[in-house]
Amino acid sequence: MQFKSARYVGSYAKLSDCPQDSLPQFAFIGRSNVGKSSLINYLCNNKTLAKTSGTPGKTQTLNFFMIEEKFYLVDLPGYGYARVGKQLRAGFSKLIGFYLKNSKNLLCVYTLIDMSIPPQKLDIEMLQFLSSHEIPFQIVFTKADRLTQAKRHLAIKAYWEKLKENWSSMPNHFVSSAHDKYGSDAILENIRTILTL
Repeated sequence: MQFKSARYVGSYAKLSDCPQDSLPQFAFIGRSNVGKSSLINYLCNNKTLAKTSGTPGKTQTLNFFMIEEKFYLVDLPGYGYARVGKQLRAGFSKLIGFYLKNSKNLLCVYTLIDMSIPPQKLDIEMLQFLSSHEIPFQIVFTKADRLTQAKRHLAIKAYWEKLKENWSSMPNHFVSSAHDKYGSDAILENIRTILTL
């Protein structure tokens, strides 16, 4: 069920340099080392398409991938890695925020959250940012292979406890694992569904 074709288009440090056509865009965002590149590579059936690294914070640009010559997946810079300098982190934040608020063709943001650790302030803030700016988003809980089914349920419940102050129901979410490819088909189907709306 993976995408039939995918190719790297380019990496951009400014929104004005990004592709200016009218094709739909789906963005992937999350804390550094949450598994964005691994998920994109699986969705595209190409292990080397999005560059993965053992060094968190390496993605510093908006990375565009053309899918089936019909739409883009956009790999956004990771956030929250302490060893990245403050000035660089500020640059990430400015670039990410400007893209999310101003991209005319952005249909959905997939916000990746590591469910194997307790709820993180930066992840909560990102979800609140997206909601406050009325940017469509879905949550993708990653690294599910590290938890039992019961602990996965508890991890999602922990996030809901943090979010229910501002939401009347839990935002739409997926549970995934790049290690065993769990949950990827549901994300693929969700993208296909959005494209047909």
